[in-house]
Amino acid sequence: MTRTAVVAGVGPGLGASLARRFDAEGCDVALFARSPGFIEELAGELDSGLAATVDVSDPEAVREGFETVRERFGPTDVLVFNASGASWTGLLDTDREGFRDALAVGVEGAFHCAQEAVSDMVENDGGTVLFTGATTSVRGREGAVGFSAAKFGARGLAESMARELGPRGVHVAHVVVDGGILPPGAGTGDRPEHEYLDPDAMAQEYWNLVEQDRSTWTLELDLRPHVESF
Repeated sequence: MTRTAVVAGVGPGLGASLARRFDAEGCDVALFARSPGFIEELAGELDSGLAATVDVSDPEAVREGFETVRERFGPTDVLVFNASGASWTGLLDTDREGFRDALAVGVEGAFHCAQEAVSDMVENDGGTVLFTGATTSVRGREGAVGFSAAKFGARGLAESMARELGPRGVHVAHVVVDGGILPPGAGTGDRPEHEYLDPDAMAQEYWNLVEQDRSTWTLELDLRPHVESF
């Protein structure tokens, strides 16, 4: 059976790799992003892709995005919430608007998308919800109060959902991205490539979570590059 996968927060890095991996596994793939340009081009590369311009902080836009997915592909089976929006600033340099935007995208956006996707899953044969986290999901980062707060919040949402929805056939997992992701088509500066996470390899690990047997569901997965200092 063909799965319908929604990747919310798609750019040329991990989001694109997730879309391509899920497409290669035979999924119908919907791509959500605030701006249409890149996702429209990427959707055209996929065997079965759909680009939807969605600001995840806007609940009405999220609802309309999922309605578009249902009309094109049917109910959602897999959601990957990969969106974030925050300035890299500390407490005294972060204004109220910037802090609120970080929470609106990273926490409220996750909530809106999860509600829409899970409403499909519990009415059908279950499904999978995956959240992209970061090192700062578990350890606050200096100089990034909005990003840290949002990632902590999304992790809490994921843990709560997992306990509520597991008995209803919905696998919820949180992925801690503990390191920098290899940038697409650009140099890595003074750091060698092996100190970065490969986004294609990461996407394979996300797919492994989708394929897990229910008797061995993972709640949290840490991904990090192997470096000598680790």
